[in-house]
Amino acid sequence: MKPLRIAVMAITLVTLSTILPASASTTLAWKNAKKAVLPSGATGLPSGYLPTLSCVSVGNCEAGGAYDDAGGAVHALILNESNGTWTTPTTLKAPAGAGSNPGMTVLGLSCSSLGNCSAAGSYQDASTNVQAFVANEVSGTWLTASEISLPANSLTTGQNAFLRSVTCSLPGDCSAVGSYLAGTTAAPRNLGFVANEIRGTWSSASQITLSASANFNPFVTINQIACSSIGNCVGDGYFIDANNVTQGLIIDEVNRNWQPGTTLTLPANASAYAGASLSEVACVKGSGCTVYGIYSSNTGAVEGLSASGTSGHWSRSVELTMPLNAGSNPHVFLYGFQGIDCSSFGNCAVGGQYLDNAGNYQGFLDNKVNGTWSQAVELILPTGARSAGKNGGVVTISCPSNGNCRGGAAYLDGTGAYQALVIVETNGSWHQGTKVVLPAGSTTVGIDGGIYALVCVTVNSCTATGSYLEPTAFYQGLTLSS
Repeated sequence: MKPLRIAVMAITLVTLSTILPASASTTLAWKNAKKAVLPSGATGLPSGYLPTLSCVSVGNCEAGGAYDDAGGAVHALILNESNGTWTTPTTLKAPAGAGSNPGMTVLGLSCSSLGNCSAAGSYQDASTNVQAFVANEVSGTWLTASEISLPANSLTTGQNAFLRSVTCSLPGDCSAVGSYLAGTTAAPRNLGFVANEIRGTWSSASQITLSASANFNPFVTINQIACSSIGNCVGDGYFIDANNVTQGLIIDEVNRNWQPGTTLTLPANASAYAGASLSEVACVKGSGCTVYGIYSSNTGAVEGLSASGTSGHWSRSVELTMPLNAGSNPHVFLYGFQGIDCSSFGNCAVGGQYLDNAGNYQGFLDNKVNGTWSQAVELILPTGARSAGKNGGVVTISCPSNGNCRGGAAYLDGTGAYQALVIVETNGSWHQGTKVVLPAGSTTVGIDGGIYALVCVTVNSCTATGSYLEPTAFYQGLTLSS
């Protein structure tokens, strides 16, 4: 059992987050999940993948992912919600030179205003190279996707590039992060890149500069990007240093200038071989940003961590203390979608998965209040549930105001089937989760399904997207609202 952390501030006593039973007065009026309409000829979602959602106002959202057709080809998918109604979906047109099966998948999506969005991801060209793409929606119409021009040192044969995340501050003004292969086919190097769109034109990608301590092949992975204002953004991920140790990586854009990558300073109890990585980032408009990841302590325990920064200046990261029933090694795991959100700088919530002292996988929730993280609490599941399960736990968080957050999760029910769960925090207290009612005839979200993304424009108006498993064994998209 880990010690309780209590921090006394000038006017606030920060103690444990709490979990309360669900009640009509504290839970949102979630509607039953609806089956997402897919393009004509679609059979389902490959591996239930519908990873990204962006909303500009109540009832006006877009979601991105991929779908399979009857011939097994994979196409990029955009779902469109207008005034609370999900309308005809869009199949993104692949860039010129795409292969017959482009394997095109939307990994990131951001909308700056109604009908003005950017999608980013990967596709396969006719030479079987995997390339990064961007596609813009302008005034409600999606344009043909374009391949991102990679840095000059990129491989021309055997490329495996992708854009993992994109964020847009204004229509035609976006930033994106990704990874690519450089060097030669005999000795490729996995590197990271950034790309910017200014006044509607995407620039060529720029390689992310690493510290001198990086390995010859640093195996850079860039996971997410978020912006506090136009031209002031943060990307996060990880790389391998010269000692073959994985390090947390932060890339700052300050006044439209991308800075060299920064190695995250780890908590004081970190192992010399901490294997740190950053998977998620959230920024507050006009303020700072907070990153979220994992590392190994000097006892070998895999723990969660977080750090905050403004204008390229970052605090030392701090350990996130797991719930009281956590095992000596909680094996903290983060899904890397949007498991962190901040309603104001210093007021955030995060979620993920850990192992309890009985060896069961559970979900956790943690709050940062006035700059201090409390001790995490266990995700309380519906009556009869077994545990969160190896493919369960908290996946996505949205915080429309301080102390009032919502989340999406998955868990194992009494029969051993995975179910989707929505959770609500009111006035700083998390409540017992509520099972999502799936479309008629379906009894599970499967091991790959669940709530992938959740956006709450107000405390009472939320939209969620994800997937579930039909009796036919095809994964289908779902939409959910409150």
